[in-house]
Amino acid sequence: MGTEQKKLVYLIGDPVEHSVSPQMHNAAYSALALDFEYKLLKVAPSDLGKAIEGLRAEEVAGFNVTVPHKENVIKYLDSISESAEIIGAVNSVKNENGKLKGYNTDSIGFTESIIKDGRIALKNKKVVMIGAGGAAKAVAVALCKEEISELTITDINTEKAKNLAESLRKSFSNRISDVPDNNILKQAIINCDCIINTTPVGMYPNVGASPLDENSPIHEGHFIYDLVYNPAATTLVKIARKKGAKAMTGLGMLVRQGAAAFELFTEKNAPIQIMWDAAEKALGLYKH
Repeated sequence: MGTEQKKLVYLIGDPVEHSVSPQMHNAAYSALALDFEYKLLKVAPSDLGKAIEGLRAEEVAGFNVTVPHKENVIKYLDSISESAEIIGAVNSVKNENGKLKGYNTDSIGFTESIIKDGRIALKNKKVVMIGAGGAAKAVAVALCKEEISELTITDINTEKAKNLAESLRKSFSNRISDVPDNNILKQAIINCDCIINTTPVGMYPNVGASPLDENSPIHEGHFIYDLVYNPAATTLVKIARKKGAKAMTGLGMLVRQGAAAFELFTEKNAPIQIMWDAAEKALGLYKH
């Protein structure tokens, strides 16, 4: 690659049109006068292997990975980090001298957002987590490391929830369970401190959808964290706030995992406030 060419970084996923990652990363590149450019690349599941080889041939600096590829991408990489191996999912891939190495910055992004943006201490909290996919694995590991007392996992695919719970119990001593039916889920929600949505339900363009409806037992004692960040206020967040609960979207996680990925790709300190402002502007939000 000639020195006059920009170093390229991509986000691969399906869909990717809703993402504000290009605005966020490109603002950071510009602020630090770095010769990088961040682009979107929509990749259908059936094309994942071919797309990875294309990115390898293009000699990209790296790429981020979003749904539905965070788990399946691993088999196309040369190696993955220890944390990515524990989580079982990758969201950032760095080209290290022609070798593609996978990392997971979702976990640290989630933890930092909960603590710094939500101002919530997770230790000894009871948590219900909706979803058991790639993002859920990173969140679950982060929660267990923060010493929550109890984690209840629910997923439309009950087998996935069961498998994730079993996998986590091998590495952590926290009380971890999955819920086989809605009655048990309802009771778990009533008794918990935090509810975390790790699914894409409610994400643009399906903004009217929500993993929990208005009849769910959300109450004012709950803290709800929705990983979906587009729209700015998801239906789940609106329902939670209407019921008096504290609720926030995943914008903080997006920015903070993005900052970790930025540092991975550029080996420079990320200008977090610039990235946050760019993401909010792209979403049409007010200043953080």
